[in-house]
Amino acid sequence: MISGKRFWLLLFTALLILLAYAFWHKPKAVAVKIYRVAPGEVKETVANTRVGTVKACRRTYLAPATGGQVAKLHVREGDKVKPNQLLLEVWNQDLKAQVDLQQAQIKSARANANQACVLAAGAKREAVRLAKLQKINQLVSEEQVDQAVTDADAKRAFCHASNIEIEVGQAKLKMAEAAVERTLVTAPFAGVVAEINAELGEFVTPSPPGIPTLPPIDLLDISCLYVSAPIDEVDAPKLKTGMQAFVSLDAFAEKRCSGTVSRIAPYVLEKEKQARTVEVEVKLTDPEDLAALLPGYSADIEVLLAKKDNALRIPTEAVLENNRVLLLDADGLLVERSFQPGLANWSFTEVLSGLQKGDKVVLSVGREGVAAGVHAVEER
Repeated sequence: MISGKRFWLLLFTALLILLAYAFWHKPKAVAVKIYRVAPGEVKETVANTRVGTVKACRRTYLAPATGGQVAKLHVREGDKVKPNQLLLEVWNQDLKAQVDLQQAQIKSARANANQACVLAAGAKREAVRLAKLQKINQLVSEEQVDQAVTDADAKRAFCHASNIEIEVGQAKLKMAEAAVERTLVTAPFAGVVAEINAELGEFVTPSPPGIPTLPPIDLLDISCLYVSAPIDEVDAPKLKTGMQAFVSLDAFAEKRCSGTVSRIAPYVLEKEKQARTVEVEVKLTDPEDLAALLPGYSADIEVLLAKKDNALRIPTEAVLENNRVLLLDADGLLVERSFQPGLANWSFTEVLSGLQKGDKVVLSVGREGVAAGVHAVEER
């Protein structure tokens, strides 16, 4: 029979063993990142489905209107040019000679016209004198007067014809000048020469219809830039031109540019194995943004649909399927809670009901071991 003292010793030992077992087999608390529900700015936005591209508002591929050998290149790649500045010239000495010839012929026609008109004026005065003499004393025959009047009319007609010849010569001069113009490439607007695909002495031709060829000069106006990006067809009806938008770029991780929706394509793009999208253009509006960007950069757009400055919000990364979140309660246990969302974007989601200010929402929902019913501690 066990004595009382021995019994209590055995009981105490058993309790120690049980406590030790419970301690060593107690589930370890999972460390989780916490966000305390608080009011702040929330925006509802629509973003592109695939990467977009920064483009120049004006870009033109320039080529001469007529083929020929490149005689002069007046610019180099990277040069800034002004409107109507001469960029390239095809060999045109024969056409310029035609211009010189027409100018000389006009000078000759003007001299001939001046001579003809002077003779016509003299003939008219002579006819008038003879007509007066014939009336006064009949010393001049009527036949002589008639001949003088006819001669004056003929010379007046020749004077008029000579002036018409000047007009014909001026028209021919315009044709010759137009032929020269067809051999010149000028800048239609102020911009930067992006690329030159021609060399001196090389033969260049305009692109035949339906057969694209490299243009001799690629001209960009980088004073105005926009981003073209596809938006899912489901989101496209929400957009309107003039809406505020934001642009982020892979080349500048910390940079966020501002702009406005300038164009929404009037059709849906259908590409094989891709979602149907609508092309949207966002024009960059901040001059400081334009100074640092170049056409061709990859970019993403985010169009602002609505905004609240002081809404109860949680990070969107904490939201689980069917609008659920994990909360860390006062006992250190993770519990699941549903809530009613409002405005949302990639950063924050508005809370309309189901959560209160100060609730500890779990951010690290993808971490191993994080689930409802698990003990957790706030990560420091």
